[in-house]
Amino acid sequence: MTSTPSRLAPLGLAAVLGVMGFLHVRTPKHFDSLIPERLPGDARTWTYASGVVEVACAAAVAVPATRRAGALASAALFVAVFPGNVKMARDWSGRGTTLRTLAYARLPLQVPLVQWALKVRREA
Repeated sequence: MTSTPSRLAPLGLAAVLGVMGFLHVRTPKHFDSLIPERLPGDARTWTYASGVVEVACAAAVAVPATRRAGALASAALFVAVFPGNVKMARDWSGRGTTLRTLAYARLPLQVPLVQWALKVRREA
C-alpha cells in the first residue's frame, strides 16, 4: 500500500502547477518581467504559453494514466523556467535588501521542485 504522503505528492504538485498556471493567465503583468529578453516575440505570449503549459502539466500529473509523463514534463518545466528566476534575481538586485534576498533565495527552490516532480514520476 502507498503511504499517504506518497499519494498526496502528485495532488500537491498538480495543485502548485495549476495555481501558478492560472496566475500566469489571470495576472500576466507580474510574470512578463521574468521573461528573458533573448527569447523571440513578446513577453506576454511567453507568459501565457508558460501558464498553459503549467496547467497542462497539472492536469497530466493529476490523472494516474498520464502521471509519469506529466511529472517528467513538470520537472523539465521547472528547469526551463530557471533562467526567468535568475533574471528576476538580477532585476531585483536594486530593490532593497528584503526583495533582493527573496529573489536570490528563490533560486535554490527550483531543486526541490524538480526532485518532487521526479519523485512523483518514480512512484507513478
